[in-house]
Amino acid sequence: MRITNNMILNQSDSNINGVKLILDQRNMQMTTKKKINRPSDDPVIAVRSLRFSTELAKVDQYYKKNIPDAESFIDITESAAITMRGIVKNVYELAGHGANDSLTQWDRKTILSQLKALQEQMYASGNADLAGRTVFTGFRTDKALTFVKDEAETSYNIEEKIDVSKKMELSRYYSGVVKNPATEAEILDVNKITDYTETTYHRLRTGYDNINFLDANGQPVQNGGDLKKDGAVINDNKLTNNGHIAFTYKDQNGELKAYNLQGVKVYDTEGDWEKARAPKNVGENDIVVIKKTGDIILGKKLALDLDSKKATLDLNYTRIGFKNGELRPEYYYNCVNTKNEGTPCNIKFEKYDKNGNDKAYEIKYTIAANQDLRVNTEVDKVFDSGFMQDVKGMIRAVSSAINAYEKVEKLKGMKNQAQFAASDYQKALDKWLKAANRELDYTSSNLQKTFNTELLKSKKYEDKLELAVTDLGCRKQQLLVIKKQMSDHDEIIKDLQSKNEDVDLSSIVLKYRAANDAYQASLMAAGKLGNVTLLNYL
Repeated sequence: MRITNNMILNQSDSNINGVKLILDQRNMQMTTKKKINRPSDDPVIAVRSLRFSTELAKVDQYYKKNIPDAESFIDITESAAITMRGIVKNVYELAGHGANDSLTQWDRKTILSQLKALQEQMYASGNADLAGRTVFTGFRTDKALTFVKDEAETSYNIEEKIDVSKKMELSRYYSGVVKNPATEAEILDVNKITDYTETTYHRLRTGYDNINFLDANGQPVQNGGDLKKDGAVINDNKLTNNGHIAFTYKDQNGELKAYNLQGVKVYDTEGDWEKARAPKNVGENDIVVIKKTGDIILGKKLALDLDSKKATLDLNYTRIGFKNGELRPEYYYNCVNTKNEGTPCNIKFEKYDKNGNDKAYEIKYTIAANQDLRVNTEVDKVFDSGFMQDVKGMIRAVSSAINAYEKVEKLKGMKNQAQFAASDYQKALDKWLKAANRELDYTSSNLQKTFNTELLKSKKYEDKLELAVTDLGCRKQQLLVIKKQMSDHDEIIKDLQSKNEDVDLSSIVLKYRAANDAYQASLMAAGKLGNVTLLNYL
C-alpha cells in the first residue's frame, strides 16, 4: 500500500486533535476537580451522580430540616411540661403546709395568694408555643389552650363522661353561715343566729364550674328545678338534647343498662340549696346539682349503689361565659361551640369517638426513610382538667377560713367598743362570737381536710406529668439516635458522591502533564514531517 505525504499529514492532524481533546479534558478536570463535565462524558458516572444527589437531598431534608424542627417542638413541650410539674409540686407543698393545724391568718393569706399565682402560671405554661404554634393543642396549633380574654357571651354544650368509682369523693357542706351584725338592733336580734352545721356527702365534680342545663325547649333549667323532669334525663342511653344526666352500668352479662334515677334537683348556689332544704341535705336516692361549683351531690344509698355497679355518668351541660385563662373545652371533651363571643355558630369538636376512645390528634414528622415520630403531646396527657377545679376548691377553702377568722376578729373588736359596753350588747355579742368561732373551727377543719385530700391528688397529677416528661424524654432520645444515624448517612453519601464525581488533584496533574507532553511531542513530530520531501532522496 502506498503511503503518501498527505496521508501522513492527515493522520498527524488527527493525532494532534485527539491529544488536544484529551488535554482539554484533563484541563477541565483539573479546573473543576470533577470527573465529568456533561453526562455524555461518562453516562455511568452521571447516573450514579443523580442517584447520590437524590439520596443526599432526602437525607438533608431529614437531617437539616425535619429533625431540627421536631427537636425544637419536643424541647418546647418538654420545657413546658417540666414547668407544669414544678407548679404541681409547689401546689403539693402548699397543700402540705395548709394541712397544718397551726396556721395563722397571715399564713392563710400567703397560701391564698400563692395558689392564685400558681393557677395563672399553669395556664401560661399550657399556652407554650413554638413560632406561633401552640404545642399542647393537637392539630389546632393556631389556637391557645386557654381563653386569652374574657368572653362573657361565648357558650359551649359539653359532653362529659365520669367514672363514678374513680371520681367519687367525700365532700363537706356547711349550713348556718354567720353574717356579722352591723347595727345595734342586729346585735340584739340573736334569733337570727343559726346553728353552723356540717354534712358530708359523696360527690362527683364536673370539669367546669358555673354550669347550666337546658330543658327540652333549650331553655336553662331554673333554680330549684328537677333536672329529671325539666332537663329530660335519659334512661335509654341516647343523647336526646342538651340537658341530661344519665348513669349507665353493665350487668352480670356485660350488657349496658341505664340506672333509673328518682330525683335530680338543680340549684344555682349552695346558698339556694340551703334555703330550699336547710340544713343542706340530699335524699338517700336523690341527687343535688350545684351549678356554681359544678358539684353533683349523691344521696348515701345512691352513691354506694352506683359505686358497687361501677357506673358511668354521661353528662351534658352548658357553660356560658369564660374568663381569661380558663381552659377551652374542645381539648378535653366532645362539645359544640354554640356562640362565639355572642355570635351564633355550631362548631362541633370531637375528642372521643362513639365508643369512648380518645381521638389522637398526633403531629408526626418524617425523620428517616419510612420512619415517623410523633412530636406533640396533647394537654389531657399532661394534666387533668380537674386540677384547676381542685385548685379552685383549695382557694375556696382558704378564703372561707380567712373570712371566718375576720368575722371573729371583728366581733372581738365590737366587744371592746364603748358603744357596746352595756351588758345586753355584751351578752348578745358573746352569742354572735360563739357562732363565729364555731364557723371558724369548722372552716379551719375543712381547710386541713381539703388540703390533706389534695396532697393525694397533687401526687397523682405530679405522677401524670412525670410520665409525660418521661415519654417526651424517650422520644427525644429516639430523635437523637436517628439524628446521629442521619449524620452518618449524610457523610457516607457525600463520601460516595465524592468518590464518584471528584478527581484526585495530584493524579489529574500528572495526567495533564502527560497529555501536554504527548501534545508537544505530536507537534514536534508533525513539524519534522513537513520538512521532509522527495527531493531529500534525489
